[in-house]
Amino acid sequence: MTHRAWRSAAPWLLLGLTACGGAPQPPGPEATAAGPAAQPLRNAYFGDLHIHTGFSLDAFQMNLRGTPDDAYRYARGEPLRHPAGYPIRLRGEPLDFLAVADHAEYLGVFNTLTDPEHALFQSELVQELKERRATFSQRFSESWAEGRRLPSLWHPDVMRDTWQREVAAAERHYRPGEFTTFVGYEYTSFPGYNLHRNVIFRSADVPELPFGGLDSQNPEDLWSWLDEQRAQGIEAIAIPHNSNWSAGRFFQRTKTAGDPIDAAYAEQRMRNEPLVEVTQIKGTSETHPALSPNDEWAGFEIRSFDYAPEVTDVTPAGSYVRDAYRTGLELEEDQGFNPYRFGLIGSSDSHNVGAPYEESSYYGGHGTSDATPEQRGSVPPRGARTWPAEGAPARSLRSSGGFAAVWAEANTREAIFDAFRRKETFATTGPRIRVRFFGGFEYPDSLADDVNAVGEAYAGGVPMGGDLLGGAGKEPRFLVWALRDPTSGWLERLQIVKGWIEDGQAQERVYDVACSDGLEVDPSTHRCPDNGAEVNLSDCSVSAGVGATQLRTLWTDPDFDSGQRAFYYVRALENPSCRWSTWDAVRAGVPPSPSFAVTIQERAWSSPIWYVP
Repeated sequence: MTHRAWRSAAPWLLLGLTACGGAPQPPGPEATAAGPAAQPLRNAYFGDLHIHTGFSLDAFQMNLRGTPDDAYRYARGEPLRHPAGYPIRLRGEPLDFLAVADHAEYLGVFNTLTDPEHALFQSELVQELKERRATFSQRFSESWAEGRRLPSLWHPDVMRDTWQREVAAAERHYRPGEFTTFVGYEYTSFPGYNLHRNVIFRSADVPELPFGGLDSQNPEDLWSWLDEQRAQGIEAIAIPHNSNWSAGRFFQRTKTAGDPIDAAYAEQRMRNEPLVEVTQIKGTSETHPALSPNDEWAGFEIRSFDYAPEVTDVTPAGSYVRDAYRTGLELEEDQGFNPYRFGLIGSSDSHNVGAPYEESSYYGGHGTSDATPEQRGSVPPRGARTWPAEGAPARSLRSSGGFAAVWAEANTREAIFDAFRRKETFATTGPRIRVRFFGGFEYPDSLADDVNAVGEAYAGGVPMGGDLLGGAGKEPRFLVWALRDPTSGWLERLQIVKGWIEDGQAQERVYDVACSDGLEVDPSTHRCPDNGAEVNLSDCSVSAGVGATQLRTLWTDPDFDSGQRAFYYVRALENPSCRWSTWDAVRAGVPPSPSFAVTIQERAWSSPIWYVP
């Protein structure tokens, strides 16, 4: 095994790893009138597939009035006005792609109520909202949870018009080769627990109306609807999110109604849900300490299910993606099918039109409900200088927005959507950490140092999201790469998370595979030594000169068994840094709350590679 930790990116690496929207591109074919030139080794593109505007009823009730046009402008770097009145703007580079994912349920109805030119403005509904808003909000929430339409809010003509406005905005801002917009929406099923999905279309050829949770709360009906659209030439996928709030229902071993899973279910689910959103404002869903007791990093940004306090079934089993990967291996071993071969992305779920991806510039994600440090629980209430005995409120457990990232030949709808389909995707918690991951049986020892490493890795193996089939008794080798975001922290370590089947039961292990600062992995513990990086909590400064610009290695599994099904995925960790709540406390001159972590380790996850005996 070889590994390198460099402080400056070599020119050859820039060709295969760092190219992205807005960055210098390697020499390649000339662009034509048909579209931007394709880069055969693929570029990294970063985006968000989960942004809400004032067309979402819940965001509207949080005093958001922004439109899809505002969302696209923010993603391109323009400033916006937060619902609370202050300016917000991206600090990093513009995004490469974006999907507005407003809730399909009652789409645009509340927004229309504010239009004096619309007939609904004179309706009794407006008066009811003015006089009994709290009561009406409760009725609306109950209808959402029960999958029952409120006649006073069910206006298909308004919803249809709003949907066309969403499509038109996406078309208006699409710039092939520069900025990609996707038409999308959120399917909001909440039968007492979260079963939400974001639906993303490949083109602007979309149905007349989206299929939402008030059409059916059963996600299997959504998949059937997507199959029907596909038969008519309309291609789309659904992306589950916040499985951490599903009370074990997202990745269970039965169908939604409790019937046994079968091969047809697995095929339909994978056809329609090739990806899962693993991190966003409402928490991270990789794994849970109760599920991964030997993973020291398993407790990252855990936020328990808390939509409905009366729900007591909050077991993490069935709610986290690593557990789903293990369940899938067991089903495949025992019954020959696997409904959980999905890739990973991140996103934000911001209800502010724009999202706070950087910890140091966090401004909440839910309109005027968490617009100030006091509201979001990062500063003691009412001007106090110390924390009350009950600690901070639940809003302080919210996270900053994450990114969906892909490796694609061009920044176009077609190329990026195709990357979704083949699961050549990765997720980050906000920094633009670039991760590459390949597996193959014939990779030479010199691959990690080869100037043509990416091309050789594609030619001789599979990228993230792929299957390694057999190998005639040979051991697979994995090429692992990560490059830091130059505006974020230094890299501390690269890890591979492995799951496998042994005696019919799924197992897991975390291997450190590359360390920063010239340190070496301990072969007995599979861990890097501490690199000594520290955070000064008085001003959030971090250790200078510690950590790596990039980490890369060619790794062989020391515990490989050619007869065992397995999955492997990469986790890249930065040095520790201040959490957004600590930044708020530092600016306010108060100590951080003892109720939650004061520092975090930003990270990225690749989609898995599956080994199939």
